[in-house]
Amino acid sequence: MSKQARTEVDKNYDVFVKILPNIIGQHRNKYALMQNGEVVGFYTTLEDVYVTAEKFIGKKPYSVQKVTDIAVDLGFFSHAVDIR
Repeated sequence: MSKQARTEVDKNYDVFVKILPNIIGQHRNKYALMQNGEVVGFYTTLEDVYVTAEKFIGKKPYSVQKVTDIAVDLGFFSHAVDIR
């Protein structure tokens, strides 16, 4: 992972941890697509996240977090879904 991508992931994760208590009630078990320290949107499946990221973000760094009671760092997302 490039330094730029790692910085993006770390920034997004820090923001995610802070907002988690405010979003968990409405978005539990969804995936938050994040870029530039902001939530782009919430999605039910990783495939939905991947399609949206490819269409609107392209090759720029972004990250994905699952909205659960425990924050899990999913890291850089470019390899997370195999669409067939």
